Amino acid sequence: MLKIIEQPRHYCTLGAQQSVIAIKGAMPILHSGPGCGVKLFRGLSTDSGYQGTGYSGGGVIPCTNSTEKEVVFGGSKRLKEVIDGTLKVLKGDLFVVLTGCTSDIVGDDIGQIVGEYKKNGVPIVFAETGGFKGTNFKGHELVLKAIIDQFIGDRKPKIKKNLVNVFASVPFQDSFWAGNLSIIKHLLEGIGLEVNILFGPESGGVEELQTIPDAEFNIVASPWVGVETAKLLKQKYGTPYLHYAVPPIGAKETSKFLRSVKEFADLDNDVVENYIKKEEDKFYYYLERAADFFLEFRYSIPDRFFNITDSFYALGISQFLLNELGIVPGEQYITDDVPKKYQEYIIEKFNSLSDTRDFKVFFEVDSGKIHQRLREYDVGTHIPLILGSSWDRDIADEINAFKINISIPIMHRLVLNGGYLGYNGGMRLIEDIYGNILETYK
Repeated sequence: MLKIIEQPRHYCTLGAQQSVIAIKGAMPILHSGPGCGVKLFRGLSTDSGYQGTGYSGGGVIPCTNSTEKEVVFGGSKRLKEVIDGTLKVLKGDLFVVLTGCTSDIVGDDIGQIVGEYKKNGVPIVFAETGGFKGTNFKGHELVLKAIIDQFIGDRKPKIKKNLVNVFASVPFQDSFWAGNLSIIKHLLEGIGLEVNILFGPESGGVEELQTIPDAEFNIVASPWVGVETAKLLKQKYGTPYLHYAVPPIGAKETSKFLRSVKEFADLDNDVVENYIKKEEDKFYYYLERAADFFLEFRYSIPDRFFNITDSFYALGISQFLLNELGIVPGEQYITDDVPKKYQEYIIEKFNSLSDTRDFKVFFEVDSGKIHQRLREYDVGTHIPLILGSSWDRDIADEINAFKINISIPIMHRLVLNGGYLGYNGGMRLIEDIYGNILETYK
């Protein structure tokens, strides 16, 4: 049944173009209608903290701009023209052809076309990402699957001791993806691992992608995105994986995460514990320094927090705010259209965060319904804290709530290399929350 969704916080499958852009040396080629690419760029880059075009994004992306002619007669010829033009004028180490709704409905044989170029030595793959197939979360994994199956292919792994692939933040959908991936990379390097982070400025780009089969193991630091990719790599190359569902934010969860990796990979205990002690000492030094502020705070302190975010942030932030800052959870609204097969698992993870507090979790993509529930929620005399998007500013003002713009769309912050994972990410989250409160009531 058709229904209208008010202000969804994710995009269609073709949003996977941003995952391609996040790989150094990779170039997306769209076989879609006019306007698809630029609208996705605006939503996932401009409205995601103003992250810019980069090397191969925005107006740089080649596109067939399919019209009625391609619908009636097929778009194969037009796609070949665009690929030929791209190879002449744009430099890339890997070209990824992505299809839109028009192409997928018409049924153009993209595999056959791309196969012709591969036979001629062109590093090129394709993924069928018609928008009606799902969200850009699914598109992200479709791109990874295409790269693994078509670019890396079937080969015998050359296992490298302590090399690990990490799957965590979805580029651009998580506005803080670059910073978060950088943080995870440095954390894991701190305990003796060599890390393929795959996306962003600290990745080796296409060259790094080629070493994916050689990893000793994989890590999925996410509630559900990346699990299917890890399963594919286990099936294809026999690579075991650790699924750590609660993104590590702050000292408690980050130390727990690192110890879980240590146990899984049988790392040197002294190296890991010494690193954890060093990082915890710094974290709690700054937290203790702020003790006077928390004890003598003359302004209202939030009593309940409400996440209006994807499951990645909702789980990680809930753990941190409850267990390290002592803020009680209100209702948690999960906005990333989580597949039903993972929903019960995510609820279990929420319930495992505390022995004394229950979480009310709602999987809801319609902002209108979320805002109505907030209007009806009885917060008593306390001021709630809303961790959401730019679309939640009005409802926060309406119910007199503190607010922080942490999830897409982010139109009231500029995002560079900031991230919320790890020890430093926890401190950044504290700064942002209480900085906004002070700004409001100073």
